[in-house]
Amino acid sequence: MLILSILAFFVVIFLLASITVTVAWMGFLKTTAEESDAALRDQESPADDESPLFRTERLSTVNFWDALLARFDFIEILGARIAQAELDWSVGRVTLAMLFLGTVAMLLLMKFVVLWGAILGGCLAAFAPYAYILRKRNKRFQKFRENFPDVLDSLARALRAGYPLSAAMEMIAAETAAPVSGEIRKTSAEANLGMGWPRALDNLAQRVPMLEVNLFIAAVQLHARTGGKLSEVLTGLAENMREALALQGEVRSLAAHGKLTGAILTILPIGIAIMMLIVSPGYMQVLFNHPYGKDLITAAVVCLVLAHLVIRKIVDIKV
Repeated sequence: MLILSILAFFVVIFLLASITVTVAWMGFLKTTAEESDAALRDQESPADDESPLFRTERLSTVNFWDALLARFDFIEILGARIAQAELDWSVGRVTLAMLFLGTVAMLLLMKFVVLWGAILGGCLAAFAPYAYILRKRNKRFQKFRENFPDVLDSLARALRAGYPLSAAMEMIAAETAAPVSGEIRKTSAEANLGMGWPRALDNLAQRVPMLEVNLFIAAVQLHARTGGKLSEVLTGLAENMREALALQGEVRSLAAHGKLTGAILTILPIGIAIMMLIVSPGYMQVLFNHPYGKDLITAAVVCLVLAHLVIRKIVDIKV
């Protein structure tokens, strides 16, 4: 058993060293390619200087890590999720935290479960920062969805009072609460600074990918092309959104019992195991010392996680 533990430790160290060398080599290749491309561009257009008005946001403060992350397409999705969650985190910091948590969790779990279970646990631990980002994003979108009908009503009243759309948007941005106020203020600033309302509204749809926002943007763009009473359209949208929110609240209240049942069934075996370790440690030591003990522990944990995910999927009713 000791020989297997030592062998597994050296295998993990070898894998970590290989990953580090691979990352460094890819970063070196990326930096070399960028330097050659920059030199070629300088030879073709030496008189063109980079304008200070345009700023490229770096993915990480570490040069080779920034160059490595720029090679992958999913990094753009991760950056968009971080921005939508309104977190002041860089993509490089999040990816490094995911790698660190995954490695530490895998090394710790190797003492209690088999190797494939430790690798699976490390992957789940590495997913934890991204899961936190998704949770913050969903909470922000839910708060946005709850406040958006009131914003549409206020905007409709401002339009009926004779305000133009730009002035009404600025007034709404100053009076409403976050997170709606921040998005409306950013959209109004982009439109007034020369980007134009079509482009500013498209950016709003990318920052807040929600059905309610897309309906609002479609109404504004249709009004700009064909005319009509935009205030009445916005009032109707607000009423429909409130009805949809009420229906979603009823569905969540009905699904709360299933979610609580799934959480109890997941925590109960873990609580029993902890209680047995405290009350009768020798009884549980048989499981840890048996040759197949780690396999049974790993299978039990995997089944608990899968059962919890299945229950959550069943009670997650989309409206």
